[in-house]
Amino acid sequence: MKPKLEVCVDSVESALIAQEGGADCLEVCSNLIIGGTTPGVSQFKQIRDICRIKLNVLVRPRFGDFLYTDAEFQMIKEDIMMFRELGADGVVAGCLKADGTLDIKWMEEIRKSAGPIKLTLHRAFDVCRDPYDALEAAVQLGVDTILTSGQASVCTEGIDVLMRLVSQAGGRIEIMAGSGVNAEVIRQMSGKIHALSYHMSGKQMIDSGMTYRKQGINMGLPGFSEYGILRTDKEEIEKARQACRRC
Repeated sequence: MKPKLEVCVDSVESALIAQEGGADCLEVCSNLIIGGTTPGVSQFKQIRDICRIKLNVLVRPRFGDFLYTDAEFQMIKEDIMMFRELGADGVVAGCLKADGTLDIKWMEEIRKSAGPIKLTLHRAFDVCRDPYDALEAAVQLGVDTILTSGQASVCTEGIDVLMRLVSQAGGRIEIMAGSGVNAEVIRQMSGKIHALSYHMSGKQMIDSGMTYRKQGINMGLPGFSEYGILRTDKEEIEKARQACRRC
């Protein structure tokens, strides 16, 4: 099995850059600045039209935790089936109970909604009560991949947990290391955790083309300029791709 590099993108422009940089697959989302939410339909369609590589779609109806209401869960199921019909190769989703365990009943419904396409359990895994129990539950549910930082803010801090997860998985489920991944991190971690799959955004902040800039009004997150745009950095993806090939 060859190393795999997945790049998370929240725009058509970033998707094209990531593909050109050598990404093996993309996780398509919106709002990377808040950890990613479900992308728009037209956004996904455009990316599907221009990208030849596999597309996994993040299905996350809102920012925050993974304890969803009935209405939010209905959105998750409907979005999964919609993106499946639109040509997604996989979906990225997850639900927890209030006690921090995987919501098995709802995860079963997610697996059913995904049908034949791949299912990745996203970083709800990283805030669950017991990652080792959750791994076994994910295997039983038919989840294909777990995206995880090893229950740490960045994967380099979760390396011990990642090592144990890869060993416990034993090839039954893919462990994809994410959060804080770049070329140097891949080089550092590949020989330690023996993972072959990495997830990164490789994003940079670029300046808006606006010449007129109204001052004193904030439309979103405090502390972030309205005139900065997150965009994938092709050079960072190329470096990471090269690091993966040396794994």
